[in-house]
Amino acid sequence: MNRYLFMIDRISAWSGKLFAWTVVMLTLLVCFDVTLRYVLNAPNQWVFDVAYILYGLLFMMGGAYTLSRNGHVRADMVYRTLQPKTQAWFDLVLYMLFFIPGIAALVYAGIEFTQASWSMKEVSSVTSSGVPVYPYKMFIPIAGGLLLLQGFAEIIRCVFCIRTGEWPQRLHDVEEEDIDQIKELLTGGAPEKGAKP
Repeated sequence: MNRYLFMIDRISAWSGKLFAWTVVMLTLLVCFDVTLRYVLNAPNQWVFDVAYILYGLLFMMGGAYTLSRNGHVRADMVYRTLQPKTQAWFDLVLYMLFFIPGIAALVYAGIEFTQASWSMKEVSSVTSSGVPVYPYKMFIPIAGGLLLLQGFAEIIRCVFCIRTGEWPQRLHDVEEEDIDQIKELLTGGAPEKGAKP
């Protein structure tokens, strides 16, 4: 089971880390725009369109990675005080009632948007530069599909925790291990009660 979960985590990590490079592209693009606008006095409208497209890609394609690292925002004040088994029940209900139907709707609508956009070769309507947005729209169902895949892995983790009382192992980034070590030093070496790995 862990092998399957780790495989999904690796897919999510790969996509998240690949699209994290859009931050570098965004930075270079903004520097280019500032140079054009303020140094050469020759602003370009297409830069704005490309910037918001890259920004959207970053957040869409980073969703599954963030979910695989248990990094999405939640109401931790109550959740952290719960036993792992109760946390798992809580998560399982939320995944089944809200996450799976919501992301499935995103994938369905994303496919519809993508097909319509590709059929008309849609361009940006924000500026008059006419930047094509139809290639960007295909990432809506792709991001939703990755989120669904990671969501099923999280559901399996919940079921495992309900049965055993402990959360199964997760893939961790090097930075997360450093943060965990700092937390252990600050708390005197005792792990947080009910902490999800």
